[in-house]
Amino acid sequence: MNKLTLNRLNNHVYLVLSNQGEHVGNLKLISGVWKFKAIGYDPNGDVIPGGGPLTDRHNTTFVALDEALVSASLAPT
Repeated sequence: MNKLTLNRLNNHVYLVLSNQGEHVGNLKLISGVWKFKAIGYDPNGDVIPGGGPLTDRHNTTFVALDEALVSASLAPT
């Protein structure tokens, strides 16, 4: 997973997708700051809040919604 993309869900939530299209988290606008919320899925497809491949980046904050910055900050090297 190198580059992440953002897909707008609404004015306050963006889905964060891996370059394979896997949903790895959400960016939520909370008190004027964008906060990353990691998402994982168990074998049955049930959501694991705070889980998944970016669990160690859960609650990372951003002052602006910038796809390049988000990708560079969250994507594993």
